[in-house]
Amino acid sequence: MRGEGKWEHTGRSYRSIARYWHVLDPILKGWLADGTESLREITQDDVKRAIATRKGTPARSIHIVLRNVFRALRQEGVIFRDPTRGLVFAGINKPPPSVPSDRLASVLSHGEFQRFVMVLVCVHALSGTDMRHLLLTDLDLSRERLIVRRPGKRHIIYLDELTYRCASAWLRERHRRWPVTTNPHLLINRWTAVDTTHSLIGTTFTNIFRPTGLTMPALRQDRIRDEAFEVDDPLHLMRLFGIFSQTAMRYITAAHPERTAKLPR
Repeated sequence: MRGEGKWEHTGRSYRSIARYWHVLDPILKGWLADGTESLREITQDDVKRAIATRKGTPARSIHIVLRNVFRALRQEGVIFRDPTRGLVFAGINKPPPSVPSDRLASVLSHGEFQRFVMVLVCVHALSGTDMRHLLLTDLDLSRERLIVRRPGKRHIIYLDELTYRCASAWLRERHRRWPVTTNPHLLINRWTAVDTTHSLIGTTFTNIFRPTGLTMPALRQDRIRDEAFEVDDPLHLMRLFGIFSQTAMRYITAAHPERTAKLPR
């Protein structure tokens, strides 16, 4: 996985490998409990059953991890056949449930930081990773835009009135509380304000929503879902949220199954 085997390739970070292990651990323990002694014994049916233990995004994570691990093992000659080869994950096959708006009220009543994060997630469907990587220079109030930098591309958000107000309020609060900080990240707190190298950790964002029982992935999906219901155009979703074509099509298919279903033969 680190790209240091027989076939050189771009290695995965230790953080990614740790996430892989978090997904793999219960699956491997289950296979051991069933009497499996080697990964060479794993069949495509075993992989399907492992994926079927979860739904939605967790199921997709299992599929991605198993596919990448078995592909690496096959390249290194550890196994002779890849049980995930040709296996396609169906993805989102129904719209995720809507989030009741009254559950967001308690978050919106908090400070400038919480309100700005809420808008970035609920209006612009940003993820925790997106927000952690935002730099102060990425926000340009004079041009009313925010640049979101993602691997291999960048996504430009054009600020609506609400986002502009929340961004302006957060900048004022940020400067008031930490006027001499040199941390380049847009979103900081009292710990990262004195550290010039680190961004906020993911729990900083998830803790904002925890008292309401909401999660950032659910809110992000809810936003894209609502847009897909309003505009059945995958290109629109791709431009608005900076998502890939496959992701956009899954939301369009979920929101408008009658328009995307195959005609009977």
